[in-house]
Amino acid sequence: MRYKIYVDGQHGTTGLRVHEYLERHPHVEVLQIDFEQRRDQKVRAARMNEADLVVLCLPEAGSREAVGLVENPRTKIIDASTEFRTNDQWAYGLPELSPFQREKVRSSNRVSVPGCHASAAILALGPLVREGIVPEDYPVSIHSITGYSGGGKQMIHDYEQEAIKGFELPRPYALGLAHKHLPEMKKFIGLAKNPIFMPIVGNFYKGLAVTIPLRADLLAEAKSRRGLYDFLSATYGDEPFVEVVDPDDDSRFLLGTFLVDGCNDTNRAEIFILGNDETPMLVCRLDNLGKGASGAAIQNMNLMLDLPETTGLV
Repeated sequence: MRYKIYVDGQHGTTGLRVHEYLERHPHVEVLQIDFEQRRDQKVRAARMNEADLVVLCLPEAGSREAVGLVENPRTKIIDASTEFRTNDQWAYGLPELSPFQREKVRSSNRVSVPGCHASAAILALGPLVREGIVPEDYPVSIHSITGYSGGGKQMIHDYEQEAIKGFELPRPYALGLAHKHLPEMKKFIGLAKNPIFMPIVGNFYKGLAVTIPLRADLLAEAKSRRGLYDFLSATYGDEPFVEVVDPDDDSRFLLGTFLVDGCNDTNRAEIFILGNDETPMLVCRLDNLGKGASGAAIQNMNLMLDLPETTGLV
């Protein structure tokens, strides 16, 4: 059986990458509209209500409008914006979140794709808070470095045209510490308060690494780097897209340095425990356009259509 899929916002960064995945997917037929009709509500609504599943790759206001155009009760929706991520009527599209989340996604008609920074932070820290190893009131500080594709078309244009002096340097942003991923980080990590989160954009296209330092003496249950590895590797077990890297494995570093782009062009996330036993440091890297956006959308689509989860992704 081939399912009809429509991508609303198919000409944006995330939408184009979703299309790349769908082109090699054996179980889907992609519904298209002409570029000139991309803002025609009637044409868009017709495609959405014809589709088995719609992927929304739009800004928040556009997602709200698009959801209102879907009248067919059989049409499933995946939204890639921040609009519905903390809405309890939508499933949060991180199947690895808990032992129950995969089934929640599978049985839902409305799924929200997590943010890229949030995905990495939740995968690394969420199990430790859920188990009580990291207290929910722990003063969490998160640092993230990402490629410029995460900023969308305008940022890509600015970097690739070298439009602004200084773009060759790493640039911290969201300087008011109010990044739009904070609500989902707090909710799905399980924290009592927002973490302090400082993202940095670099002069490279894609790739992302989130870093979370911990103090062993502030944890509810003391854990060495090896202890954290044992716990997280048992948590993720045979997950097809999450790997916890052995602390003694340095084969993925370059001259003692960490590579942000090590998961590029995959739907994988890799979790490292760096630092030392007194100050272990969680690091999770992924492709911000893969597991951080479009790849995650396809993973959720497979679950919602009751297809093998890895189809079109490996």
